[in-house]
Amino acid sequence: MSSSDKGPAYLGLGSVLAVALCTLWLAAVGHLDLYINPRYDVFTIVLAAVAVPAAVAGLVVVARGHGHRHDDGADDDHGGHGGHGASTAPTRRRVLGRVLGGAAALVTVGVTVAMLVLPPATLSARTAQQRSVDTPTLSNATGTQDVALLGSAGVDTSQYGVKDWAAVIRQTTDTSSLVGKPVRLTGFVVPGADGTFTLTRFVISCCAVDAQPVGLGVVTDGTVPDADQWVRVEGKLAANPDPSADARIVIRAASVTRIAQPSDPYEY
Repeated sequence: MSSSDKGPAYLGLGSVLAVALCTLWLAAVGHLDLYINPRYDVFTIVLAAVAVPAAVAGLVVVARGHGHRHDDGADDDHGGHGGHGASTAPTRRRVLGRVLGGAAALVTVGVTVAMLVLPPATLSARTAQQRSVDTPTLSNATGTQDVALLGSAGVDTSQYGVKDWAAVIRQTTDTSSLVGKPVRLTGFVVPGADGTFTLTRFVISCCAVDAQPVGLGVVTDGTVPDADQWVRVEGKLAANPDPSADARIVIRAASVTRIAQPSDPYEY
């Protein structure tokens, strides 16, 4: 194997090694759940742990490999069929390959360094708005689990999250039965009209790329916190005072308390 042939192998194996090491580092510092659903943690960590020695072994094999140019390759480079015109085509291909390979290497290194150096950032209110957090069709985020009885009498709702209540509201035909039920929820603020905002969480099915926003409208007599501010809302479910709105139920807040972002900002 010639030195020019080793380039793609080095790039591929080096990229695998970088991604695997980055994954293990995220798991070690407790940030892996900011990128994937926790139910995939064990599988991802095991896969990364296997990939590290495999990539290192591959790099060693490539580094120790020896080879030579084949005669037909030499003919292509030094004449053969077509003279100068034929010799320039392989050269251009090699140059293009090296340029693209170098660009791919820079992107891989840049992403890896950014994940290691920069603090992990969660999805924002802008992302929630872009993904239509206020849409009445919340099936992508709330799923199809049977929640028809979650809001009925005798069921403990104290541990419900934003996703749970959104699922209850979405699947309840007569939402008047939910009016007056107490809630105590945390999420971040997506600003709305005067005196309102959407209490929002992102729901991860697989990884942060597929995260879907889910939210509940909040009506408050106090000041609406800034966008992306994490808050704890206590109050009761109420009929939406805006009859033209798609959302039939909102939270009438008794208190809105600013809090720090929780260590696990997503719901699953």
